[in-house]
Amino acid sequence: MTSWRRARWCWLMFASACRDVPMNYMVGHGPVASSEARLGWWLVIVSGVVVAIVSLLVVIGGWRRRPGTRDARALERTAAHGGLLWIYLGGLIIPAVILVISFALTLGTLHATARPGRDPAATIQVIGHRWWWEVRYIDPDPAQTIETANEIHVPVGRPVRIQLTSADVIHSFWVPQLAGKTDVIPGQTNVAWLEADSAGVYRGACTEYCGLQHANMALVVIAEPPAAFSAWQSAQRASAAAPSDPEAAAGLAVFQKAACATCHAIRGTDALGRVGPDLTHLASRLTLAAGTLENTRGNLAGWIGNAQAIKPGNDMPVMTIAPRDLQALLAYLETLK
Repeated sequence: MTSWRRARWCWLMFASACRDVPMNYMVGHGPVASSEARLGWWLVIVSGVVVAIVSLLVVIGGWRRRPGTRDARALERTAAHGGLLWIYLGGLIIPAVILVISFALTLGTLHATARPGRDPAATIQVIGHRWWWEVRYIDPDPAQTIETANEIHVPVGRPVRIQLTSADVIHSFWVPQLAGKTDVIPGQTNVAWLEADSAGVYRGACTEYCGLQHANMALVVIAEPPAAFSAWQSAQRASAAAPSDPEAAAGLAVFQKAACATCHAIRGTDALGRVGPDLTHLASRLTLAAGTLENTRGNLAGWIGNAQAIKPGNDMPVMTIAPRDLQALLAYLETLK
């Protein structure tokens, strides 16, 4: 096993183990998310301090102003002398300082999220569907364009440009540890960018309610060292290899004669469907059905057999395939590395 394939295997195992880790938007792993996290922490801390101080002052004021107490009479005598000072200090000066600092941090965050500081390493078109993500790595040579689904690979330390649009309804693209939310709108292209400062697997999701399976419209961003990213690109550009195993060859025939080829494409075969995800390198992906299932043989069999029982309302019909043909089909799909 070559070094990059060994590294790739390690990342896949790590990602499988961490697929259900909650998304934490308060810890950034890139310049965009880190800037947003700093602004978020500032606002949370300041808001907490203000609420605590105001609550304490209300309690103290209420206790000291009880009728007939010495404190109440003293406050009445000194209110005219010190009251205006507290009004100016607590009602004008301190809020003004907080707002100015918040405004400055907001401008810095907007600058960090507006555009990368250098040319992007890749331009990626992400198209939202109900309920999955189509991913295309755009290349000046159309033959070099990479198509995958629900996974975005990026090189560590290099920005990538994300072009977002929708094929149906409004979605929202969010990978909280790498960048903030960006709307995904039919007929419009919105631009975002990602940069990871450390290798890892970062979970994302659709955050605009888009229908029945909105909660099961996830994706992952896999940040790899630049050499591993280049190797991944080279592997993804290749067409699917012709199966050499007799069972896998029989599975390809099943794929082409069943309804699979009507909806899905596999480069290097006669399957040219555009309704569902491109399956050319299906076996290299971490999940099935946009993060709903781990990519295992058993889960793939269940998805092919009755996807509606797993993710009701999706476009995958219930398939009627003989058990022997299903096993051959699974053997073929497992070769699509």
